[in-house]
Amino acid sequence: MTALPLHIAIGSSNKKRCTDARHPFVVFCLIADRSEMLQTVYGLAANAFSDDAVAKIFRAKNRPADNPLIVHVADESQLREVVEGEISQREQQLIAAFWPGPLTLILPRKISVSRLVTAGLTTVGVRMPSHPVAKAIIARCGKPLAAPSANISGRPSPTCGAHVIGDMMGKVAGIVDGGATGVGVESTVIDCSPEIPIILRPGGITKEEIETIIGPVTYAQELHSNERPESAKDVSALSGHVPRAPGMKYAHYAPKAPVTVVEGSPQFLQSLVDAHHQQHPTSKIGVLATDESRGQYRADVVVTCGARSDVASIARSLYDALRQFDIATPSVDCIYSESFSTDGLGAAVMNRLLKAASHQVVREHHQ
Repeated sequence: MTALPLHIAIGSSNKKRCTDARHPFVVFCLIADRSEMLQTVYGLAANAFSDDAVAKIFRAKNRPADNPLIVHVADESQLREVVEGEISQREQQLIAAFWPGPLTLILPRKISVSRLVTAGLTTVGVRMPSHPVAKAIIARCGKPLAAPSANISGRPSPTCGAHVIGDMMGKVAGIVDGGATGVGVESTVIDCSPEIPIILRPGGITKEEIETIIGPVTYAQELHSNERPESAKDVSALSGHVPRAPGMKYAHYAPKAPVTVVEGSPQFLQSLVDAHHQQHPTSKIGVLATDESRGQYRADVVVTCGARSDVASIARSLYDALRQFDIATPSVDCIYSESFSTDGLGAAVMNRLLKAASHQVVREHHQ
């Protein structure tokens, strides 16, 4: 697999192949959205109108077919190629405020959009990336691109080229390496069709920021569950429904070792580590800590994910920190993680962390 410099054209040198929606052409490139601290993760992109192309994404990622993809557009004309009917006033306000950037809108889809992209739904998630290279790739291909994160499904999302190489080696033709991402969590996904808009996935644009533009919004009911469902799936999975947005159904973002999120003091977390060691003397234990607390833990492997005083640093580093446990020496058998406030960007951090832990949470009870 070749790491392609940013100035090299991606996919085919034949422009017609890129723009002909009938051709089973997959754009095997990886995009980093890295602009003005509104960055997400690397993505694997394909022609959103081609079933054959989109099917290659699902095969490369081993992604379940009922997990919809987000379509990325370069400009308003491409948006019109994807969306059926008029865009509402609230949606227009959000586009004006946050596009290009990490906000995905759930909109009625045109029939020309591949049903594989939408998992058979009548709606499609659409966003406009902010990085000029990402937009240039979409524009050169001449079609909107369906693009999930460029990782094996269930694994932590890739925030640097090395992560992509680790997951996608031999499965894609090339990589556009844009360096490390910034915010490091995926886009916020919102559905504005209900009377009160619903955030289906928290991300790089916070609930508070959205409410300053369109007024009150709420989180999807599925996001409120801290229970550990069967088969590491959440409420929507158990109901058998197709999720309305990526990240709502299956276990995501998980390292190889099981993760437990600890809601409590560092002393309480350390007591869990000690108790685990007593019960399993040969077990190797990892702790996901912050810069402030790292020195308080005695464990086989301690990895920091940023400063608790700076939630943006945690969002930027979370996926990389989770992946560090997979390559740590010694290899760990389990991981205990600190928890974080759900205010602002913390909502996205905790959403990803709870997904990584399959909602396995231990709480400290104070007398």
